[in-house]
Amino acid sequence: MNVTCLYQLIILGTIAMTVFLRTEMHRNSVEDGVIYMGAMFLGLVTHLFNAFAELAMSIAKLPIFYKQRDLLFYPSWAYGLPTWLLKIPISFLECAVWICMTYYVIGFDPNIERFFRHYLLLVLISQMASGLFRVLAALGRDMVVADTFGSFAQLVLLVLGGFLIARDNIKAWWIWGYWCSPLMYAQNAIAVNEFLGHSWRMVVDPTDSNDTLGVQVLKSRGIFVDPNWYWIGVGALLGYIMLFNVLFIVFLDLLDPLGKGQNVVSEEELMEKHVNRTGENVELLLLGNDSENSPSNGGGEITGADTRERGMALPFTPLSITFDNIRYSVDMPQEMKDKGITEDRLVLLKGVSGAFRPGVLTALMGVSGAGKTTLMDVLAGRKTGGYIEGDINISGYPKNQETFARIAGYCEQNDIHSPHVTVYESLVYSAWLRLSPDVDSEARQVS
Repeated sequence: MNVTCLYQLIILGTIAMTVFLRTEMHRNSVEDGVIYMGAMFLGLVTHLFNAFAELAMSIAKLPIFYKQRDLLFYPSWAYGLPTWLLKIPISFLECAVWICMTYYVIGFDPNIERFFRHYLLLVLISQMASGLFRVLAALGRDMVVADTFGSFAQLVLLVLGGFLIARDNIKAWWIWGYWCSPLMYAQNAIAVNEFLGHSWRMVVDPTDSNDTLGVQVLKSRGIFVDPNWYWIGVGALLGYIMLFNVLFIVFLDLLDPLGKGQNVVSEEELMEKHVNRTGENVELLLLGNDSENSPSNGGGEITGADTRERGMALPFTPLSITFDNIRYSVDMPQEMKDKGITEDRLVLLKGVSGAFRPGVLTALMGVSGAGKTTLMDVLAGRKTGGYIEGDINISGYPKNQETFARIAGYCEQNDIHSPHVTVYESLVYSAWLRLSPDVDSEARQVS
């Protein structure tokens, strides 16, 4: 995305260089100065629109952020602060590309100090716009909603920025928008920086006005002529940058994803969850604990429609599984017979017994190769070969695989080999894990 933005800036910079070429630009009248002001406004608007991509990128990241935030992976500021800081060097790079292509080609004041002041304002407007669109993304939380907010914000900033409509021409009931517009402060600062420079200090017509040409241009567009307005604009942009990034973090912390309301668990649903764990009769439990719902007290009956409205939480009878003297063996591999082993079968499980109780999470533990997965495969009926002996009962009844497959679920483990390491490295690492903790590093390397 950042590379695309750079290409876009290069294309727009090339267009600006040819449209406002210095050989065609003059400093003879106020109208000439307004053309220069238009070139400066184009630079500000370019970085304003260039930051619009921040809105789409922020929206795309929000689902993962909300999931990790709700799981307490990190606070909102730990996400919002790096997002802001990582954008700063990108803004410096993008603005450097633009100003190096356009500043001297257009013919702005050649003073090096004013060059870097111009550059600073472009960086600040880029940072301000990025923060603004991140705030709108966190507030909208949906691409359509946030895109609407962003388009409206751009419209307001452009209209009340002080260039399209001069300050003196803005209606009194809209002037508050002029003073609230970050683009206004940037436009005033960048205009003051340019038109109070040495290139604009000539007096065109002493009989008409003793003001320099630069001051006349500023007054014609309602721009303040006080040189302190450059630093006022810088301070205002810094304030907006801080404000937008703080609001971004606040919205991330307070707002939830759209369309994901928090469920309210009713007493009936809690009862149903209790029934699912204990196997008690749901209707008797609900009627016994909530007499207000009985018809005699004016309450309603518990119907299938009520259950469907609350969800399909159906009661079931918890079952247990017991196994006794489980033995599992396979035919002896030919390779082992060639080594002198005379037995016909290789026994993998030898007389294993145990039980799994309902509502109790049981951990089956053992060293590698002990037979944990083999035992689970036997109990689940996943072993299609070999010889199985012993008793497996479901709540006291002999296990029937066709019935058991309808009431039980089984997840099988799978090893994932990392693509960043070789097979040899994986084998060595696995072997190291099987060594005793008292084995030092040198001995591990030798082994």
